[in-house]
Amino acid sequence: MKAKKVTRVLFVMLLAAMVGTGCSNGKTTSSDNVQTKVPETTADGNGESNQKEADEEEEENYETGDAALDNTRNQNEIGENELLVVSFGTSYNDNRRLTIGSIEDAMEKAFPKYSVRRGFTSQIIIDHVKKRDNAEIDNVKEALDRAVDNGVKKLLIQPTHLMNGLEYKDLEEEVAGYADSFEKVVIGKPLLTSDEDFKAVMGAIVDVTKQYDDGETAICFMGHGTEADSNSVYEKMQNTLTEAGKTNYFVGTVEAEPNLDDVLAKVKEGKYKKVVLRPLMIVAGDHANNDMAGDEEDSWKKTFESAGYDVECVVEGLGQLEAIQNLFVEHVKEAEKELNSTK
Repeated sequence: MKAKKVTRVLFVMLLAAMVGTGCSNGKTTSSDNVQTKVPETTADGNGESNQKEADEEEEENYETGDAALDNTRNQNEIGENELLVVSFGTSYNDNRRLTIGSIEDAMEKAFPKYSVRRGFTSQIIIDHVKKRDNAEIDNVKEALDRAVDNGVKKLLIQPTHLMNGLEYKDLEEEVAGYADSFEKVVIGKPLLTSDEDFKAVMGAIVDVTKQYDDGETAICFMGHGTEADSNSVYEKMQNTLTEAGKTNYFVGTVEAEPNLDDVLAKVKEGKYKKVVLRPLMIVAGDHANNDMAGDEEDSWKKTFESAGYDVECVVEGLGQLEAIQNLFVEHVKEAEKELNSTK
């Protein structure tokens, strides 16, 4: 599904670098640190891929919230221990604060000995937020340089990526260039890494939708999707749900398989009257608001309505869920063990 609306000004990465996350009036993503203008996309579970030249961008005609309420976490005086939270980013101000900001807040509470800082991989989002809201967010290089300039000795890095895809690998390569700049640096694992991670995320999304689990409602989650092998996480999440007896839960993607047609076909096999749509993405930005819950005829919302279902969209990224925040905290704890290891 491609972004078509004037409201979809957003941006974000080259088609070849893509990988996946967002539902109701905007889109979200996570993508590699590239300088090319395209609608907001994501590489590891959060985005979209229609390339646009900068001089062709339309003006936004929607509100995304007050950027001043968001802590950009680009302060100096870091100290010797830093926890750098790396995200693709989103230009949706309120959602950025509720998802990425909430994850960062959870990190700060769980790791008081570390200064928590932010780095985004999408330069397009960084530039857009700067131009629109005069809010400055560090890209990964700027965040790493800031750590060096502040004399950081031990650096923990926790990505908010959904999977170990192209974006995660790019982060590893970029950080490798700073290996001699710190006493030790360790990168935490993406959200969906171990079997236990899949079960924990399943528990989180089932718990947040339990009020809809009435036997007549199909509960559908929309991920981003990628051509990379890491796209298998969506099939694994579907299998995890099915094996747990959650046969009315369905997982699909915007840019890969299973796609919307696949999900619709599965839903039609049941006797459902209602469909609930939520993003399987860390943030709920452009993909969630347009591809999922938009009013164009090819959105998930309109497609299910045309098929005769009563549709409800819930525009909340996974990052808003406390259980997801806690899972990222657990990943940092594992990374911290390695950071403090004498090996």
